[in-house]
Amino acid sequence: MASPGPSVELALVTGASSGIGEAFARRLASEGWSLIIVARRGDRLSALADEFRREHGTSTTCVVADLTRRAGLEAVHGAVGDRPIDLAVLNAGFGSTGPFASADASREAEMVRLNTVAVTDLASGVLPGMVERGRGDLIVVSSAAAFQPVPFMATYAATKAFELHFIRALSAELRGSGVRASAVCPGPVRTEFGGAMGGDGLDPRIPHISAEEVVEAALRGLRRGRTMVTAGRVAGIASAGRAVPAAARAAVIGRVHRVFRNRPRR
Repeated sequence: MASPGPSVELALVTGASSGIGEAFARRLASEGWSLIIVARRGDRLSALADEFRREHGTSTTCVVADLTRRAGLEAVHGAVGDRPIDLAVLNAGFGSTGPFASADASREAEMVRLNTVAVTDLASGVLPGMVERGRGDLIVVSSAAAFQPVPFMATYAATKAFELHFIRALSAELRGSGVRASAVCPGPVRTEFGGAMGGDGLDPRIPHISAEEVVEAALRGLRRGRTMVTAGRVAGIASAGRAVPAAARAAVIGRVHRVFRNRPRR
């Protein structure tokens, strides 16, 4: 990834109000990028924009949008307009835990729309301009869950596998164009994500990393031209286990999830 300057000046970050998206926005603002930040929580976006202007003199456009809805996607396209996006970080997403048979069907469908449809839609909005200019970068925040089926997180893992395969295919298509596409696949991260999935915080039995570590791994991997980047010990183990047949991995992970769901925390 090039440093910001005359030829690289504007980044789009979705899911920017907290967690990994906020960490990306903070990192890019500190490096002098102009930003378009997107999330549902307008108060958080406004506070970040004020902070970035005050601390870094950063020009920041806030887009309050629900990306599970067509109107939300159109709001992002409208905010971008004809402005050239040099880096797009498609991070917005959520997950759920528990047996699929007892899951909230509407919530699972929303997850598919946000984690797959919105990513596809926004990528289709920024990539043509990047290709035309012969430069630009696309980062999609996937997950270590992308590497295998995950019982009790069935929909989430499937959407993350979509993101990873989507980026790998785009990377091959974009070869020689000057445009790069990369998926970062972190393990558990210390963010609000666990609460959003219906949990009650981080499980201390599982190694976690910080959102800032994910950002550093993603940007470092992009600079090195990597299509897929792991972040954290859990992600490294999951990636290394891809040689094991998927059915066997799913069976093992299912047993692990059952144990963790039923064993009390200390």
